[in-house]
Amino acid sequence: MNPWWSADWFTSRSDQILAATRQHVLLTVIAVGIGLALSLPLAVLGHRRPRWRAPILAISGIVYTIPSLALFALLVPFTGLSKTTVEIGLVGYTLLILVRNCLIGLANVPDEVVDAARGMGYDGLRLLFKVELPLALPAVFGGIRIATVSTIALVTIGAEVSYGGLGRLILEGFQNDYRAEAFGASLLCVALAIVADLLLLGVQRLATPWRRG
Repeated sequence: MNPWWSADWFTSRSDQILAATRQHVLLTVIAVGIGLALSLPLAVLGHRRPRWRAPILAISGIVYTIPSLALFALLVPFTGLSKTTVEIGLVGYTLLILVRNCLIGLANVPDEVVDAARGMGYDGLRLLFKVELPLALPAVFGGIRIATVSTIALVTIGAEVSYGGLGRLILEGFQNDYRAEAFGASLLCVALAIVADLLLLGVQRLATPWRRG
C-alpha cells in the first residue's frame, strides 16, 4: 500500500515538517522584504522621472521571464549551492510584481490631492511618505500579496539546490515514491500560501481603514 494520504506521515515526521516549514517561511519573508526594499525606490524613481519607467519595467520583466531552474543554474557557479542562490532568484522574481504595483498605486493618487498637499507646504520626502504612499497602499499591498503567494510557490524549486523548504519534502517524496510525503508537503504549501494571503489581507485592512466600507 502506498496511499496519497497518511496521517502517520504528519505525526512521525513532525520535526522535519516544522523545520522545512520554518525554512520555507523564512526564505519567503526575506525575498519579499528585500524585493519591496528594492522595488519601492525604483517605483518612486519611475513615478517622479517618467523616462526611467520603461527601462525599470523592462529590466525587471527580463528577470521575471528567466526560468527558475535556469536562473539557479546560472547563479550556482558564483554563489554555490547556498541559500544566497535561492534568495537572489526569489528576489528577482518579486521585482516586476512589486515595481508595477507600486507604480500603479503612485499613479492613482489624485492630482488634486497632491496639489493641495503642495499648497500646504508638503514636498519631497514629506509629500511621498505623508500623502502619496498612504494613498498608494492598496495597490502596494496587492503587489505584496501576489509576490508572497508566488514566492511561496517558487521556494519549492529551491529544493534543487538544497534550500527549498517544503519543496525538499515534495522532491524526496517523488524520488522515493512516497506518495504521502509528496502530497502532504504539497498540501502544506497550498495551506501556507492561503494563510499568508489572509494575514496580509488583514494587515491591509488595518493599514487602510478608509477602505473598509
